[in-house]
Amino acid sequence: MSEFDLKVSMHGEARTRVNEENTALKFGSGKVDVFGTPAMVALMEEASINTVDKDLPEGFATVGIELSIKHIAATPKGMNITASAELIEIDGKRLVFKVEAFDEVEKIGEGTHQRFIIELDKFKRRAQNKSIK
Repeated sequence: MSEFDLKVSMHGEARTRVNEENTALKFGSGKVDVFGTPAMVALMEEASINTVDKDLPEGFATVGIELSIKHIAATPKGMNITASAELIEIDGKRLVFKVEAFDEVEKIGEGTHQRFIIELDKFKRRAQNKSIK
């Protein structure tokens, strides 16, 4: 249990379809016209956000702080992708998720993702203070 009413074993998902906008070729992360690793990572982050952010008090959100991901299978354009996240550890405001991604045939990615609970206004102020003047 945490001060934010989150609990280990919470789950979330995110879905997309492979298209021109999320291929390795489009991201510049490869020369092949298949689902790109950056797109898979973003989908895994979205699944993690969907797991916990809705249960945080108003004015709070999470930001990604660490990823350890393997992209283990290619997915061509036209296929659907589902990413899932399971909250596996709560350490104060640091959250650890087990993340996986599947296309319609097989598992295409897996790993862990860490997010940190932030107070939005305070976070935005600190970021703005870094702006070049």
